[in-house]
Amino acid sequence: MLTVVALGGNALLGPGERGTAVEQRGNLAKTFAAAASILTDGPVVVTHGNGPQVGNELLRQELASAEAPPLPLYVAVAQTQAEIGALIAAELEPVAGKRVAVVLTRVVVAEDDPAFTEPTKPVGPFYDAERAQALEQERGWAVREDANRGWRRVVPSPTPLEVLELGPIRTLLESGILVVAVGGGGIPVVARDGRHDGVDAVIDKDHASALLAIELGAERFVILTQVPTVYTGFGTDEQQALEELVPGRDDGLIESLPAGSMRPKVEAAFRFVRETGGEALITSSDALAAGEAGTRVVAPA
Repeated sequence: MLTVVALGGNALLGPGERGTAVEQRGNLAKTFAAAASILTDGPVVVTHGNGPQVGNELLRQELASAEAPPLPLYVAVAQTQAEIGALIAAELEPVAGKRVAVVLTRVVVAEDDPAFTEPTKPVGPFYDAERAQALEQERGWAVREDANRGWRRVVPSPTPLEVLELGPIRTLLESGILVVAVGGGGIPVVARDGRHDGVDAVIDKDHASALLAIELGAERFVILTQVPTVYTGFGTDEQQALEELVPGRDDGLIESLPAGSMRPKVEAAFRFVRETGGEALITSSDALAAGEAGTRVVAPA
């Protein structure tokens, strides 16, 4: 059974942690130990987020900009794919008992995607208003005030269309190697004149992971996040755990979920189940360790 496992940010960073390599490896070790039954049940591809890591990389570039030129955002995504992939490989191999390959993964987006005309995804450090306006002029950035904490750069979050390294990923899986791919949603590229050029954008990790799972013909798609299950009324007195969701029957639930957290996970799981007939699971590594079921997303009976 081919499984794609999408790691959420808590698989790498815990509350109050700075994001050192030691901290991230320790968190990954706990996550993989909890998910051992999934990681040893046939071929596996692991995907991951990279939000804090990209933020740190952009901060390093900003602080060093007087000495070294800042690089495009899509290059920072590539850098963090390698960074996080190395940490994952170090902790995944002893649990899975297999070799692990980290694949630098590009994901095609449409150059005319509406997201490019309305960037919404905040990235990088906070600035005061004066510095933000200067960067907007100097670098052509879009900036926006973020929750009264300062100003941040905002970038597009376009829809993923194609995973370019699909063939090599499939070949590695057929050779019995576990694969780490589509890190941070993939390096966003657009097709131009027979080539693929990187663009400054951020692709949603869960949607890109679902696309990869569909293109690979995976039978199972597991999204590991911070909470053990999907809830209605999350954080309220009416909070209720959902053990099972069915695309079509439960489509109306999606709009009630938080757009920046659980909604894209449920959307991605629904798309995977619709297009493959497979099964998706949304849960946390702690829930897996405790033997709890999480939220299963299944095809209509």
